[in-house]
Amino acid sequence: MPPTFDDTIAHASTARSVFFVSDSTGITAETLGSALLANFPGARFERRTIPFVSGTNAVDALEADLRRAAAAGAAPIVFATIKDAGIRSRLARAGAVVIDLLAGHLTELEAELGATAETRAGQYHGLGDLEQYFRRMRAVEFAIEHDDGQSDRDLANADVIIIAPSRCGKTPTTMYLALHYGLLVANYPLTDDDFPTDGLPRIVAPHAARCFGLTTTALRLSQVRHERRPHSTYASLAQCTLEIRRAEDLYRRTHIPFLSSATRSVEEMSAVILQSMSLRDRPHERPLT
Repeated sequence: MPPTFDDTIAHASTARSVFFVSDSTGITAETLGSALLANFPGARFERRTIPFVSGTNAVDALEADLRRAAAAGAAPIVFATIKDAGIRSRLARAGAVVIDLLAGHLTELEAELGATAETRAGQYHGLGDLEQYFRRMRAVEFAIEHDDGQSDRDLANADVIIIAPSRCGKTPTTMYLALHYGLLVANYPLTDDDFPTDGLPRIVAPHAARCFGLTTTALRLSQVRHERRPHSTYASLAQCTLEIRRAEDLYRRTHIPFLSSATRSVEEMSAVILQSMSLRDRPHERPLT
């Protein structure tokens, strides 16, 4: 019997289980998988990242998780960066839809290069390039130290300084750029104390050329803030409208590039920042894997 309209609506409202699975850190699986899922904004997903899947115990546990997810609803979707074909087969037999993010490309490269790819687990994310590894660690430490305007030390070395009212997406974007690209990123919150002003806040004013602004819609900002401080002035629509208007006026007066985070993912915002700030032309142009 074909599904009824009510069945279709009920199924659409159920979050589909998605697993990002890797024999190493899972960063590649999560990044590429999320980029693919972004093409389906109307769908709901319950996401899990499971790194370092190689030993028997880890595979057994993952297979059990997939069987439970499959029994509870639609077949779980697995985005995998796993070299072991046997492990991939086990995941598929557990009732999952396995999307191998790398095998097809490796086959094409093997044919072109006339060589066979290494089968060692974790090869995608090895620490052979220690310089890249330490650059990423330094970037994460820099982001933590300079989160929410906590420190002005060493700001002259920042690749970019993200400024925005509270809860516009500064911290997630900062951490993504640091962890994924090894960029030195600081962020600064625009508060009532920074207004009225003709120019940028004192701490970031000397570094205007490296500043990038975020904004959003007043309604979206109010919704996000209500989750943190319900029924507060901080979360009121009037306060959010005021803060967004002041921030956008500041960006325009000081010629700071900016974008709205209301309908963009962290990945999309990061891509725009990289392009707008010409960061793709620097040594950081390729994501660290």
